[in-house]
Order: sequence, then C-alpha cells, then structure tokens
Amino acid sequence: MRHGEKHEVETVDHPDMASVKTEHGVPDDLRSCHTMIADGYVIEGHVPSTDVERLLAERPEWVQGLAVAGMPLGSPGMEAGGRTQAYQVIAFGNGRREIFASYP
Repeated sequence: MRHGEKHEVETVDHPDMASVKTEHGVPDDLRSCHTMIADGYVIEGHVPSTDVERLLAERPEWVQGLAVAGMPLGSPGMEAGGRTQAYQVIAFGNGRREIFASYP
C-alpha cells in the first residue's frame, strides 16, 4: 500500500455500533465515534491514514486494530483553526496494548 493510493470504501450505517465494536475487540476505554474495518483490522476513531497504511504494511501478528480515544483537536477530521491536542494511536489485541504513534 502506498501513501495516497486510492481504495474502494463501503459505508455501512449499522443500528448497533456498540455490538460491532465488541465483535471486533475494541476495548471500552478506546471506543470513539467512528469504526472502520480495513483488511481484517479494526480502526477506531480519528486514526491518521499514515498509521493505517503502516499497520497494513507491517501486519503485526498480535494487533487486532488501532484506536484514537475521544476526538482530539488536530487529529484527522478534527482540525480546528490550527489548535491541536497531543494524542496517541494505540495498537491493541489479545489483551495487549502498545503506543503505535504519538502526535504532539
């Protein structure tokens, strides 16, 4: 996968997003407003596309997905007049968590 590469996307409005998040193992404290399934991985919240691309390129065995909890200012889609908040992208899976990326 190359940066800027176009992908086919299907939008599904699910009546019970909590069950989708549970089914894909998103921990309660990492849940956010958006959920995406990308090639078997769950992407939760405002995760930068470069981190999704990195996940799909590296494919760490233990990772079920990536999450950005909440909606931090400055994260993709949350740009607000140049204001930013520090946030982390968390890789999770099988009871394990690791910081995948940090943004100041």
